[in-house]
Amino acid sequence: MIIMELLIVLIIALIIDLSIGELPERIHPVVWMGKCVDIVKKPLLNFESKLSGVLLTFFVLLVFLSAYYLLSIFFINFKYLNYVVLGLLLSSTFSIKFLLESADNIRIDLGNSLEKARSSLAMLVSRNTSQLTVIEVCSAIVESLSENLVDSVTAPIFYFSLFGILGFLGLKIVYMGNVVEPSQISVICGLLAAASYRVVNTLDAMVGYKDKINMEIGWFPARADDFLNFIPARLTGILVVASSFIIGLHGKRSWKIMLRDASKTPSPNSGYPMAAAAGALCVQLIKLGVYKIGDKTDPFNLYKIKEALLLSKVTITLFIALIILILVLIL
Repeated sequence: MIIMELLIVLIIALIIDLSIGELPERIHPVVWMGKCVDIVKKPLLNFESKLSGVLLTFFVLLVFLSAYYLLSIFFINFKYLNYVVLGLLLSSTFSIKFLLESADNIRIDLGNSLEKARSSLAMLVSRNTSQLTVIEVCSAIVESLSENLVDSVTAPIFYFSLFGILGFLGLKIVYMGNVVEPSQISVICGLLAAASYRVVNTLDAMVGYKDKINMEIGWFPARADDFLNFIPARLTGILVVASSFIIGLHGKRSWKIMLRDASKTPSPNSGYPMAAAAGALCVQLIKLGVYKIGDKTDPFNLYKIKEALLLSKVTITLFIALIILILVLIL
C-alpha cells in the first residue's frame, strides 16, 4: 500500500499535466520561485562570494519546501482530495505537454516564417536567435527538446520516485496529534524531492551563468544542478537510444554518437540526450562557438523536427513505463 499511493499520485500528476498543461502563471510555483530568487538575489550579490549562492539556494529551498509540505499535509485527512492536491503539486515540478507543444509550435512557425520561428525560439532558449538560419533554428529546437527531456520530465519524476520509495524508511511525522501513515510520508518525501530539484534547476537557469554578475552567486546552484542531473541525464540518453531502435531510427548511431560527443557540451550532463538524439536523427547539432554534436549525414529540415518530437514522446513514454514498472514490482 505504501508504494500504491506513490503510484496513484504520479498517475494523477501525469494526467493533470498531459490534459491541462501548465498552471496559470499567477499560481505557478516556478513563477513564484523566479520572483523569490529576484528578491533574495539582490542583497546577496553584495557578498561577492560563492557563499552567496549557498545562502540563496538554502533560502529558496526553505521557502518552497515549507510551502509544498504545508499544502500536502493540510489535506492529509481528506484522502481522495489529498491525492488530487498532491498530484497537482507534483505536476508543477515537471512539464511534458508544454515542452512538446513548444517545440511543435516553433516547427509550425518555421514552416510559415523564419522570423516568426526566431521570435518563438527566443522564448525557449538563452541564445540570441535574431540571426539564426533555418538550419540553426532546427538545430536549436532539437537541442532544447532533447536537453529539456531531463530538466522538464525525467529528473523531477526520477527524484519523486526514488525518495518516495526511500521516504517511509525510519521517518515519522505527527500531524494534529496523529502519526501520519507511512504511505503518506512516502508521497510527501517524494514530492519534496521533486520540488527540491525544481528549485535548484530554476536557480541554475536564473543565476547559473558564467558572467560577471552571476559568477559567484551562480556557482553553487550550477554545481548542485550538475550533481542532481548526473544520473537522470545519462538514463535519459540511454532511453533515447532505446527509443530510436523502437521507432526505426538509427539506434546504433545514436549509441555511438552519445558515447563520442556527450562530453562536448559545457554542461557535464546535457550532452547525453542531445548527442543520442543527434545520432538517432543523423544530424549535426550546432551552437556557434560552443559545440558541434553529431555528423552531417542527413540535411536538417522540418521532417527531422517531427522525428525528434516522436523520439521525445517515445522516450518519455518509455521512462514513465519504466518508473511505473519499478513501483509495481516493489508493491
